[in-house]
Amino acid sequence: MNIGLFFGSFNPIHVGHLIIANQILNETKINKVWFVVSPQNPFKINSFLLNENDRFHLVRLSIENDSRMKATNIEFKLPRPSYTVDTLAYLKEKYPKNSFSIIMGSDSFLNLNKWKNFEIIINDYKIYVYKRAGIEVVNSLNAQTTILDAPIIQISSSQIRELIKQKKSIRYLVPDNVREEIESRKLFSQINQKK
Repeated sequence: MNIGLFFGSFNPIHVGHLIIANQILNETKINKVWFVVSPQNPFKINSFLLNENDRFHLVRLSIENDSRMKATNIEFKLPRPSYTVDTLAYLKEKYPKNSFSIIMGSDSFLNLNKWKNFEIIINDYKIYVYKRAGIEVVNSLNAQTTILDAPIIQISSSQIRELIKQKKSIRYLVPDNVREEIESRKLFSQINQKK
């Protein structure tokens, strides 16, 4: 089975993430998209992150009725911070019959050469890149890339967290069941909102 791995903090997951995953499933040979929730991204400051189990729960809620998508907390069991190359090695060993590809935005792709052992990633894995506003895809690393013709959606998790801080509506930016969970449990209301 061809699995597309969508790595992220998903702090929180929003409709932009889901539209990209749907586009991947519609337009490529990928059979399933796995949302890999990162407990600790080496490039992000922890104080901005909601508890990893809450973020994982929100991802599961957002895709609960779509069998083509799966949420995974595989990185919760691995050493921290989470390095993609280590997760890929673990998944390859655990699921030898599956073929894994990576889904990432053009902003992450731009910084791929700063990732741990990025050479292994570009040599061994296909990368599906979706465009982010104002960031063109330049494949200077000669990675195995496919540029997605996905809509550019200017929604960010930091924008959603800022709206929550200001007690404004996040309706239509996240799935309704995710919004209800955030509101009923007052998630993100205690998190430092600088970024």
